[in-house]
Amino acid sequence: MQHVVLNNGVEMPVLGFGVYQVKDLEECERSVYDAINVGYRLIDTAASYGNETAVGKAIRKSEVARKDLFITTKLWVQDTGYDATKRAFDRGMTRLQLDYLDLFLIHQPYGDVFGSWKAMEELYKDGRVRAIGVSNFYPDRLLDLILRNEVVPAVNQVETHPFHQQQEAQQLMTRYKVQMESWGPFAEGKNNIFQNELLRSIASRYSKTIAQVILRWLHQRGIVAIPKTVRIERMIENMDIFDFQLDPVDMEAIASLDTKASCFFDHRDPEIVAWMASRKLDT
Repeated sequence: MQHVVLNNGVEMPVLGFGVYQVKDLEECERSVYDAINVGYRLIDTAASYGNETAVGKAIRKSEVARKDLFITTKLWVQDTGYDATKRAFDRGMTRLQLDYLDLFLIHQPYGDVFGSWKAMEELYKDGRVRAIGVSNFYPDRLLDLILRNEVVPAVNQVETHPFHQQQEAQQLMTRYKVQMESWGPFAEGKNNIFQNELLRSIASRYSKTIAQVILRWLHQRGIVAIPKTVRIERMIENMDIFDFQLDPVDMEAIASLDTKASCFFDHRDPEIVAWMASRKLDT
C-alpha cells in the first residue's frame, strides 16, 4: 500500500476502507476483518455510523499489528465543545477498544467547533491521537479554523467524485498542507456513474473497471479515498489500481464531468443544518 505524508509527518495509506451505512454489526465486523485480510490498513468509521464497536472487534480479531493500521473516527455535532469532545473521544476509544487513535475528525462544520478543536489539540499533544482533522468543511470554514488555531488540520474529508470534484477546495487545502480525503468516491451510484459512457470507454482502454478508474483518478490527484463495500471481491477490485496510469487526456476528460454540486446535500442549506443539529446519537 502506498502512503501520503500528512503535515505533521504521519504516514496515511492512500486507499482505505469505509463503513458508512454498514448498520448490521455482524456484517460490519466481517467486512472490516475481510478488508484487513485483503490488505487495507486504513479503516474509517464514525460515532454517527453506530458501528465503532464492530470495527473494534474486527481489529482485535485481525492478526495485523496495531501499529500497521490507521484507524479514523469522527466527532458528531451533538458532542462539539471542549468538555463534550473529551468525553466523546473516550467513549469512542472504549467502543473501538484502542489505546490510541490515528485520526480524529470533526464530522460536520456545526456547533462549537472551536471548543472541540482546542480539546483535539490537547488530545494530539498528549499522544492519544496521531493526527486531527475535519470533515465536510467548505473552504471558508476550513480557513477560519486554520487561521484561528495553533494546529492546522491534517485532513479534510469531503464528498469527492467525478460529478463533484472539489478542485477549488483542493487548491486551498494544498496551499495550507491539508490532505484531501474523498468520501463517496463512487457517488453512491448516483447519476448512473457505473454506466457513464465516458468512464466506461476509459475503463475499457485500460482493461479496468469504472470503479478502478475513479479510484485511480483520485489517486493521481493526490486524494485519499475510502470506498465502501461488503463484498470481498469488490474490496480486491478496489485495491487493484496501482498497476496503471491514466494519461493527461483521460484526466482532462474526467474533469469535464464536474457539475460543481453535491449529489447529496448542501451544508449551507438551513434545513440540513437544522436536521444535523436535531440528530442525537445514543451514548
